[in-house]
Amino acid sequence: MLHILVLHGPNLNLLGTREPGVYGSATLDEINAMLRSLGKELGVAVETRQSNIEGELVTWIQQAPSQFQGLVLNAGGYTHTSIALRDAIVGVGLPMVEVHMSNIHGRESFRRRSYLAAIALGQISGFGSQSYVLGLRALVQALQDNP
Repeated sequence: MLHILVLHGPNLNLLGTREPGVYGSATLDEINAMLRSLGKELGVAVETRQSNIEGELVTWIQQAPSQFQGLVLNAGGYTHTSIALRDAIVGVGLPMVEVHMSNIHGRESFRRRSYLAAIALGQISGFGSQSYVLGLRALVQALQDNP
């Protein structure tokens, strides 16, 4: 059975109340429950974690290959700033799909640059909580197509 790690970056713990016009009304707990349910449907185990601390995310990425075969990552604001997250993902070689709830390419110019996009299998943005669903489905399919 495939094991997938879903990491949520800074401020995503505020989903449901943080800028609902941009991010929707779904809470992080609701998104995590949706992902676990989808995982069961797809026959994969899904573990979810959230941190506001860049170093904690880096540590989880470094530890991931011993337990997980792929990563769905919404790095939040670290997407646009963190070379450390990028280097951790490259360093462990774990297949990763980058997700964003808002369309980062249609927002402020500083959000249009992703340090992660070039190393991701793909990037999904702009579909609210469904970005996670699409990201998980895409990652699982990619892993099944290339075991």
